[in-house]
Formats: sequence, C-alpha cells, structure tokens
Amino acid sequence: MIATQLLVVGAGPYALSTAAFARERGIDTTVVGRPMAFWRENMPEGMFLRSGPDWHLDAAHIHTLDAFLEERGIAPEDVDPIPIGVFLDYAKWFQEAKGIDVREELVADLEELDGGFRATLAKGEPIAAEAVVCAPGIRHYTNLPQWAPSVPPDRAAHTCDLVRLDELAGMRVVIVGGRQSAYEWAALLREHGAERIDIVHRHDVPRFERVSWKFIDAHVERTIDVPGYWRHLPKTQQEAIARRFWEVGRLTLEYWLTSRLDWAGIHRWPGTEVVEVRRVGPETDLQVRLSNSERLIVDQVIFASGYRADLPRVPYLAGVLERLQVADGFPALDEAFGSSLAGLYVTGFSATRDFGPFFGFVKAAPAAATLIVRDLLRR
Repeated sequence: MIATQLLVVGAGPYALSTAAFARERGIDTTVVGRPMAFWRENMPEGMFLRSGPDWHLDAAHIHTLDAFLEERGIAPEDVDPIPIGVFLDYAKWFQEAKGIDVREELVADLEELDGGFRATLAKGEPIAAEAVVCAPGIRHYTNLPQWAPSVPPDRAAHTCDLVRLDELAGMRVVIVGGRQSAYEWAALLREHGAERIDIVHRHDVPRFERVSWKFIDAHVERTIDVPGYWRHLPKTQQEAIARRFWEVGRLTLEYWLTSRLDWAGIHRWPGTEVVEVRRVGPETDLQVRLSNSERLIVDQVIFASGYRADLPRVPYLAGVLERLQVADGFPALDEAFGSSLAGLYVTGFSATRDFGPFFGFVKAAPAAATLIVRDLLRR
C-alpha cells in the first residue's frame, strides 16, 4: 500500500492549486485523477472563458496565467476573451512548473483507516493518507428539470454532455435555460450548422455587455484574512453580495455573443417554460409544448440548467458519507474547508454554501489552497 501525508482526489483547478501549494510547503502529496478532465471532455472547442488573465491557480502568485502568457509571448489583448484551449495549456504548464505528478486513475472508494484514510483505486495499489482533500467536479452535480425523464434519452443532453456539436448539424434544437451556457451553446450550434435553435427560459432576455468581476477580489482576499469571513457576514450583506454576483454573472451575459446570435434561425422564448415533451410523427420528431401554448417540433433537447450540489452523488464518498454532515446537498465545512470528518477537506463548488459563490469559480482556487494548506501545517 502506498502511503502519503496528503491525498488530493481530483485534478481540476482547485485540486491542482491545493496540491501545488501543499508540495511547496513540504507536505508529501499524492494526486489522483485525470488532469482538467471536465474542461477537456465536457466543454466544447470554441468556448471562451468569462474571466480575464488575473484568474489563475497559484497560491504563491508566481506561476500565474499572466506569467504563462508572458513566457509564451502572448499579448493579453490577443486572447480577450480567453479561449478554453489557452487556459488548458496554462493548466498543463502550471502542473509541469510545479512538478505535480498526477496518478491518472480514479478513486473507487474512500474509508477511514487508523486515524487516517485508505483510498481504493479503480485500478492499481491502494493509497493510505493522513489527510484527504476532495475536489469533486461539477459533473456529479448536473441539474435537470423535473420533466427531463419524459424526453427519450437519445434525444436529451445536459450542456456538459454535449460537446461534439457538429453532430447536430442540420438538426432542430431546443435549449432549456437562459444564462451563459444556453446562449453560448446556441452560438456554437449555429456555427456548427444547426437548422433551427429555440431558447426557452422563464426570465426575460438577459443583457449582453462587458462587465467587470473585480468586485469579488476583495471578498476572496478577506476569506484568507478573516476566519469564517462569509459565514459571519450578516444575512442581509450576504444577500446583497450574492445579488450583485447574480447580476454580473447571470443577468448579464458576454458581449462577444451578440453578433454570433444575430441569425434568423435562433428563436428566443422568454417568460416561458416547457410543459410537455412527447414523440410525434417520424421517429426523430419531438413536440415540445410551452407554457404559452406554442408547440415546437425538434430533434434534440439540451438542458442548460446548470448544477446543484448534492454530495451523496459523489461515488467515492459512499464509504464515509455517514460521517459527513450535509445540508441542502452541501458538506458542512469549518473555516479551513474541513468537513465533519477530521482530516477530510472538501473544496471547489461543493464549498460555496459556507464560503460564498466565488468558490464556484477558478478565481478562488488559490485562496482555498491557502486555507487548506495552512490548516494542514497546524495538524
């Protein structure tokens, strides 16, 4: 059995950030997962990030995205917005620069073992660890409307499962949702030859304009400097911050989508929702009935319905789930991302209930790494 001080389960932004900082602080660290797998496999080519070059992975603030661009001779204005491929190249560069050797395997089960933990791998030798950092990817948390099971499985997909958009060339598609992923997938589907695209959502058509995410910097910094910063804010202040976050990140979509959506084949249905989906006519035809009585004939239903934390859906946590306190699908965490099971930390999107909405985005990865490693060094 392999033994390590720290086992990091996952290899996305939060996992890589934490592993890098732990190694730099002298903690023997093992990382298990597939590097940036969700980004590589569940995001389509041609996608852009909503963030700027100031969002990076390094808690030491050395191997930043800015540093990567400078080393590669890439001017920031030439990658505005940032293509997903550029960030993936940065993540690979970061991993190599930090010397993070990821075991590209999956953890099948995690259990307590003599004051520590044992991870059983899907393949390979088990790993014993004094502490574990779990960074579950949001792929576990796909959110679907209640009526989703009424759609034939071969005619339905969440946005994260639909990345080969050329396969929908010539098809009629309905997208359920009205935020960034809905409208960006609509633009990409148009560019990949879809015949018709209907976008259905309950709210008004969002604004499309350039916005600044700078306001969240101070909140992320205070999370590092003030123990329990988010949870100790008055409820009214939390709601005000969350409302501003919503306005910037959800009510306003990226300006660079506007021209890409200017096409007669895209139809928007604001203030409506899907009432019924059923097969009609030819085997491939689906009829989608909307709350305004409109009926759409489509070939494919795409759920741009986001993600909702539900920790019990993370398979490898089944063996320790009884020891984990969970509220509304989120783990109950202390001020350093520690769970109710001593030595087990949970970071990333799963931590947004206790640390604020910023921790669902790359921006806060270095802050989370800082707090976790600081706590590990005190153990």
